[in-house]
Amino acid sequence: MGLLRYIAIRALVIIPTVLLLYTLVFLILRVLPGDPILAVLGTKNIPPEQLAQIKASLGLDKPLYVQYFEYLWNVFHGDFGKSMIIRGRNIAQDLIERLPATIELSVSAMIMSLIIGVGTGYIAAVKKDTRIDTSMRVFGALTYTLFIPWLGLLFQLVFAVWLGWLPISGRIDPAVGLKSITGLYLLDSMLTGNMPAFLSALSHLILPALTLGLVLSGPYTRLIRANLVQALESSFVFAYRARGIGESKVLRHAFRNAIIPVVTYAGLQFALLLGGAILTETTFDWPGIGTYLVEKIYYRDYPAVQAVVIVFAFFVGIISLIVDIIYALLDPRIRY
Repeated sequence: MGLLRYIAIRALVIIPTVLLLYTLVFLILRVLPGDPILAVLGTKNIPPEQLAQIKASLGLDKPLYVQYFEYLWNVFHGDFGKSMIIRGRNIAQDLIERLPATIELSVSAMIMSLIIGVGTGYIAAVKKDTRIDTSMRVFGALTYTLFIPWLGLLFQLVFAVWLGWLPISGRIDPAVGLKSITGLYLLDSMLTGNMPAFLSALSHLILPALTLGLVLSGPYTRLIRANLVQALESSFVFAYRARGIGESKVLRHAFRNAIIPVVTYAGLQFALLLGGAILTETTFDWPGIGTYLVEKIYYRDYPAVQAVVIVFAFFVGIISLIVDIIYALLDPRIRY
């Protein structure tokens, strides 16, 4: 019952978090200089009467508090509004179409960062106080300081332009046909048995996922190394070694204890992952929510920007809740 009560409380906390972020974005968009209608139309040569008519049709002539609560009420009923750029375009439909691309990139980057970070951290801990240990720690520190667009452009130059091994942008070769089921191209190609589509989607995914995963791998290197070194110096490891248990089995048990905090950190890292996905998507022209958000911010599309922020905040809250549950299941010492 303690865990169920904790889950219920954490789930309820998501609501004020989403409301806070929505409020901040709503206010920031309104105080920024410039007129969103003129930004969308791309011209200032428009009669005042026509401008007022357009604003009235979009509800921008209403008081701010009315706009705030009206949009919030619609969101609670599943309506994210219509785009100001393409009149009548349903924002929810845009999010449904683009969200799978961001999820596919984020999950792939998370897996990549865990493989790189956990691997280098493990090697550093096993080779403690050696040149290899120093090299792994320097590697982890350097990767975390890299600027994602710079690293992405470097990878594009080397692997796409110079070597020609991988595509420079996009999600899949336009010439490859793929039946969309989930919107996750790798999964859809496996479900339909379409090997050409799978290989094309994989080749397009490697560079963006590697770019984002490499940058986010640094903290995992330091975390795994510190926890594994601590575990290897604990009393239960000394007891194992005193009993003559093989070193590989000792490392396996120590690693199991060292990996638990990584689960919690992975959940905390998810917010950074989404932020990094925005930069990665714009660098590789990845058709996800990140590029969608940048486009809508440029044109001051109020409803679209607000919808993306709400969706991002909701996803971060849900992932954090899931991570807490997994952490409780992995470590029986945790009690709520």
